[in-house]
Amino acid sequence: MNVLFLCTGNSCRSILAEATFNHLAPAGWRGMSAGSRPAGYVHPRSLALLAREGISIEGYVSKSWDALPVTPDVVVTVCASAAGETCPVYLGPVLRTHWGVDDPAHATGSDAEIDAAFMLAYRILRARIEAFLALPLAELQHDQARLKAELDRIGNLQP
Repeated sequence: MNVLFLCTGNSCRSILAEATFNHLAPAGWRGMSAGSRPAGYVHPRSLALLAREGISIEGYVSKSWDALPVTPDVVVTVCASAAGETCPVYLGPVLRTHWGVDDPAHATGSDAEIDAAFMLAYRILRARIEAFLALPLAELQHDQARLKAELDRIGNLQP
């Protein structure tokens, strides 16, 4: 199964999700990320956080959803629409869900406060990815309605 984590800039949240998913996912599952308007760089704090968590940072770049290597089976938007952010809409015939997370790239304050915003985004995404991977995936792959309901429920989980 191929899971696309999608946001606008593809520099923070979707990269955190892609790397974390690939770190935790079983063989044969692949996380990807992209942006509708990619920033062109991965935020250095995202990479530093992943490295501190023991997650490989090799090969992660900000990229457009026009350049996906494969068609996703599931698209997870991670933008924070509640914060007035516009989420991109993936128009392909895929299962879609929304896991809103505030963008740590917009955090202000001291270095410690900004690092805390990145850590919070990571913890939220990791908790949701762990919940996703704990589902009875072999069953749910054949029951798209139930899988969608479970993914939507997971989108409301907080660590």
